[in-house]
Amino acid sequence: MIIRCCDTEDLQGLLDLYRELRPHDPTLKQHDAQQAWHKLLANPGIKIIVAEIDGALASTCQLSICPTLTNTAKPFGIIEHVITAEAYRRRGLSEKVIERALDIAWEQNCYKVMLLSGETRTAAHKLYEKIGFQSGIERGFVIKPDLG
Repeated sequence: MIIRCCDTEDLQGLLDLYRELRPHDPTLKQHDAQQAWHKLLANPGIKIIVAEIDGALASTCQLSICPTLTNTAKPFGIIEHVITAEAYRRRGLSEKVIERALDIAWEQNCYKVMLLSGETRTAAHKLYEKIGFQSGIERGFVIKPDLG
């Protein structure tokens, strides 16, 4: 197993993982996926960490590092899109990619890292707490555009 940041060759493997995470999302056209992928890879504040097993992407998470003027101008991190492919679950892979994301965040001098999780995903919540995330410190809120 290799834990690493994504490179240009990882797009299809990531799209496959994201399809498991969000099966109802519309499929991206290849051209649109390529454009978005190049923007992600070119952004120094975004790291997509993966666990690779025998050449296949088995798990991933995305870390976004956000600059700010608060907390002595130290950035904060946000972890999103945590997924392990069904065939590779129960091996600690999500834990490993999140821990690597945290290492990167601390190396970048982040003062905190936040992670949102679906309200009913209690198994995932247990994992996040095992890693050191705590609920009840701050309260998360989400708003999405009205596409109606």
